[in-house]
Amino acid sequence: MAEAFEIRAVAKHIPITPRKVRLVVDLVRGMDADTALDTLRFMPQRAAEPVYKLIQSAVANAEENYGLEVEELTVSRIFADDGPRHRKSPYGGRFAGRGRFRPIMIRSSHITVVLSERDFED
Repeated sequence: MAEAFEIRAVAKHIPITPRKVRLVVDLVRGMDADTALDTLRFMPQRAAEPVYKLIQSAVANAEENYGLEVEELTVSRIFADDGPRHRKSPYGGRFAGRGRFRPIMIRSSHITVVLSERDFED
């Protein structure tokens, strides 16, 4: 059998915490690409929109570069990693116990999706 294509797309510096993105990402892992897009379109979470756009971009790359159709693709791997953290330090922070001061951490995430060809059983 010929080697299956793997299409990879990455979205970096998404201003949503990775923990919230992972809740959305875990739901679409292993789904077909068109089913994942339909699921993400109606999810109420804020992280669903960047994940939707990323999968849509990966599907467009597969169609344009390799000539694959949406029905042939499945989400084989998808994950969210930590991005850079922005510390709102001198004036943006919170008072902590024992007379201390803690800066507010603004987190971001990097999302990676890998689409592969679905194996059709004959």
